[in-house]
Amino acid sequence: MSQRLRLPSRLRAVVDGRMAITRDTVLHVARLARLELEGDEIERMERDLAKIVGYVGELAGLATEGIPATAHIAAERAPLRDDREVPGLDQEHATAEAPRRGGGSFAVPGFVDD
Repeated sequence: MSQRLRLPSRLRAVVDGRMAITRDTVLHVARLARLELEGDEIERMERDLAKIVGYVGELAGLATEGIPATAHIAAERAPLRDDREVPGLDQEHATAEAPRRGGGSFAVPGFVDD
C-alpha cells in the first residue's frame, strides 16, 4: 500500500476542491498578513493562490512509499572555500565610491550628541 502526503484537514478541504479560492478568501488572507491590496492585485492574488492550491493538490496525490520523512532540507555539511589569506583593498579603492570621505576614511553624519 502506498503512502500519501498527509495534509492538515483544513488544507485537505481546499485541495480536494471542496473550497474554492474566492475574493473573500484573498481578502481574509490579506487581512491576516496585514496587506492592503488594490482591485487588480486581489484578482491576480486570487488566480495565483488557486494555482498554488492546485499544485499542492498534485503533490498530495503523489505516492511517497519508501521515501523517508524529511524534517528539513539543509545540507548536513555546508561547502566551504579554502581558508587562505587574500590581499584586501587599498584605502583609495575602498573609499573611491563613497559619497563622502574624510581623512582616508568614510565620512558619516554624526548622530550622537556629546
